[in-house]
Amino acid sequence: MSKLALSLDAQKPLKAFLATVKHPSLISAYLYYVAQKFALSPVLFIRDKVIYQSVEDAIKIFECVGKLWRETEIKIGYVTSSVDDLTKKIYICPFTGKVFGDNTHPNPQDAIYEWVAHCKENTERIGGLKVKRFFISDDQKVIQEYASKNKPKAPITKIVFSSALNGKLFHAKESVIEDFRENYLKPMSLVEVQNQSRYQIEEGFMNFIEKQLADDKIAAFVEALSEIPECLPHVERWLSEAGSEG
Repeated sequence: MSKLALSLDAQKPLKAFLATVKHPSLISAYLYYVAQKFALSPVLFIRDKVIYQSVEDAIKIFECVGKLWRETEIKIGYVTSSVDDLTKKIYICPFTGKVFGDNTHPNPQDAIYEWVAHCKENTERIGGLKVKRFFISDDQKVIQEYASKNKPKAPITKIVFSSALNGKLFHAKESVIEDFRENYLKPMSLVEVQNQSRYQIEEGFMNFIEKQLADDKIAAFVEALSEIPECLPHVERWLSEAGSEG
């Protein structure tokens, strides 16, 4: 077993943890140390109940499998749209660019359904019926593209980005990622990750945790703590509890 040396910087948060948590278990203390050592910030992807090692890992994995954002074309200037500086959400016809705003129409979602259902440019069919497909956006930069003062002289097509999770449109890929970060990921501690049984742990993160929970690494951690006077009472308690269980 290789000897573990705890630097003063590593000791400081550990001592604080052991001092503030009532009767901390060995595993919780060790996982706290691991989280500090590797600067871990696990997050739960709420919708699918999967835990990732970090926000960055979740974003990277979702991007790799194409489940975060998609490039989407929108039309601007094809028909008159009622949008102003107070508009917070818009409903967009993908075939004509017609837009209904949340503050410029009493029932914008009903209006877009009705518009798309009777739109002559809508040639998409399922079972012989027109597909009532439309876009939604609350991104102010997308909304302002439809404001009357920004209307192009001729209709144009522009590339934007749609969230693969909720279908909303954003002017930039970075905005989709920020929406994902803010609305779909919940921070968790490594101790919470280890103690829960309701969620799945992403494979790479699970492999990392299992590797860190090797008996020799935990034993080295206990030995290192035993050399710190403030931590010795906890070490003695853990050893006593392990002895009584045996």
